[in-house]
Amino acid sequence: MPALPWPYLALLSIGYTLALAYGQLAWTAVISIALLLFAGYAVRQQQMPVGRFLGHVLFAVMALALAMHWMPGFFNGRVIPAQRLTDDAAPFAMYLNQDKPLIGFWLLLACPWIVGRRPLRLSVQATALGLAVSALLALGGAVLLGMVHWAPKWPDHAWLWMLNNLLLVTLVEEALFRGYIQGSLIQRFKHLARGDTLALLLASLLFGLVHAGAGWQWVLLSGLAGVGYGLAYRFGGLGAAIATHFLLNLLHFVLFTYPMLA
Repeated sequence: MPALPWPYLALLSIGYTLALAYGQLAWTAVISIALLLFAGYAVRQQQMPVGRFLGHVLFAVMALALAMHWMPGFFNGRVIPAQRLTDDAAPFAMYLNQDKPLIGFWLLLACPWIVGRRPLRLSVQATALGLAVSALLALGGAVLLGMVHWAPKWPDHAWLWMLNNLLLVTLVEEALFRGYIQGSLIQRFKHLARGDTLALLLASLLFGLVHAGAGWQWVLLSGLAGVGYGLAYRFGGLGAAIATHFLLNLLHFVLFTYPMLA
């Protein structure tokens, strides 16, 4: 079995221990952590293929439960109260989630192959390509649908928003949808002539569907944005996908109505 990345595990343990000490976690959060550790052990062992499969199934269930905030013990504090960033925008509030990031940590620790490292020059070029595609399709589509318009701004809490969006949102989502799902599908379809493209489109479709609760417009726009993120991952690795996703979100936050018109 591959060696575990102990420095990352140590930092993760210290962070969640501090959160527990400062009252941001309850002891019941141990349930989620224990189940993820069990799933991680199962997928990393080499003796039982069925055990690896069941470990991935357990992770998929846990990923859904953590993303939907169903697991007990996490006190996700609201750090930005509900407010309108521009006069015609829908109200926006922000929480620092401590449950959802466990998805990304698990993937980076249990499935390090999702990173897909590329040379820096190639990653930068892939980020530029992915950002151009996602901005044209997603932001352009949002303007055409009348969901946002040009609204430059720099709120006082912009730096906090940036840190949260990079570390607790885009890293987690790209590790899951591009690294884990698209990366797995690429391996599954490698015998097909256009297997890479099929994997990209299916991952983008799934990414769009998880936004169904916000309405069909967000399903469409998220799926289109996922095409750009998928291109960035395919040619530049996970770092390029994270950078593309974060930069698109930043363009939306700083230059357009956020999160959407009221």
